[in-house]
Amino acid sequence: MSVVDVIRAKRDGHRLNEEQIDWVIDAYTRGVVADEQMSALAMAVLLRGMDAAEIARWTSAMVASGQRLELKVDRPIVDKHSTGGVGDKITLPLAPLVASCGAAVPQLSGRGLGHTGGTLDKLESIPGWRAQLSVDEIMRQLNTVGAVVCAPTEGLAPADRKLYALRDVTGTVESIPLIASSIMSKKIAEGTPAMVFDVKVGSGAFMKSQQHARALANSLVEIGGAHGMHTTALLTDMSVPLGRTIGNALEVVEAIEVLRGGGPRDVVELTVLLAREMLALAGISDVDPGEVLASGRAYETWCQMISAQGGNPEGGLPAAKHVHVVNANRDGVVATLDAYAVGQAAWRLGAGRSRKDDAVQHAAGIRCLAKPGERVAAGQPLLELHTDSKDTIKPAIAALNGGLEIRDTAAAHTMTVLEAVRGSVPVADAAPDMQAGDRV
Repeated sequence: MSVVDVIRAKRDGHRLNEEQIDWVIDAYTRGVVADEQMSALAMAVLLRGMDAAEIARWTSAMVASGQRLELKVDRPIVDKHSTGGVGDKITLPLAPLVASCGAAVPQLSGRGLGHTGGTLDKLESIPGWRAQLSVDEIMRQLNTVGAVVCAPTEGLAPADRKLYALRDVTGTVESIPLIASSIMSKKIAEGTPAMVFDVKVGSGAFMKSQQHARALANSLVEIGGAHGMHTTALLTDMSVPLGRTIGNALEVVEAIEVLRGGGPRDVVELTVLLAREMLALAGISDVDPGEVLASGRAYETWCQMISAQGGNPEGGLPAAKHVHVVNANRDGVVATLDAYAVGQAAWRLGAGRSRKDDAVQHAAGIRCLAKPGERVAAGQPLLELHTDSKDTIKPAIAALNGGLEIRDTAAAHTMTVLEAVRGSVPVADAAPDMQAGDRV
């Protein structure tokens, strides 16, 4: 079979058949199809799309490229996946929180994509912490700590590992078929029986409109249901960065604040909401995750989780060599803090990658000293730009152009759930504030 013929077929708007999909995924995994050829096919998929049958087959081919895990844990198993946002450090407090409530959370995570941060990049800012674990280590940690956040094992969906990195540097991240198949191939191979999806919507998300986010949510839920998984997808707002920090080490610090009972309100609210959804899918109804988070028990689990992977939970995190302050140019109220502009600025500072093999600066990022709805005075600090490379500050400021606005009046911004899409979960198992099948 010719990869050029497959590329041309999708370029010209034709649907790919099962044989073409199976062959191209297998050939790319083995190195027969080159990166530049897969880049062309990914772009064709982005522009031409795929129907439900194509997405399902593409997902199955990605799963078949490697091994499948069989999770043997004495607790109910549930996982969560975010489609990516700016300042989205929710996994860091969420995994130990849900584990503290009695579930097992096997969080196989990825690295940054485009202007959005990666969970592994954030955790690797902790000295000594290891992302790569063996299957035995994952099982042991799930049974002892209850939560593990790590990279997919070498044998788990290797086709996705290659394609995931390629999409980041070829402008094909936003493709719904590629996003859905990437997420679900890992989760199906991981063997998780229940999943909550946090589908981001807005300027800082890959899905800019609620319509496209809903399409992705439906695709994820449909693929999960076809493979026997209990699934829920929440559409959450990503027009403003989550929390007050963007960047790897900075976000770890903020996540620890949340685990210790503090932290920004929007991060706390979304963490608790997703925890309730996960516990509902796991069938755990006799514990309040909000109370557990406030008690500090989740922080104890965090310390165990980090220590189990070689990190020092009490150790120092890297600090940037240069900090540049952006001040308010007038009195007023912060009206706009655009998530995409802030994400681009953080990427320019070194928090993200330009090529798939680039290293990130763990200390780089942005601290938001004021957010929409907060009153400021002329000359008051609004943002801190953190970087180890002073020459990145000017392009970062340029990336912020138009994304930060002060007016005479403006409304405060709060964490918003736009919609819920549920799979085939009995109503009795649904979270108490939402009913199965409802869209809100």
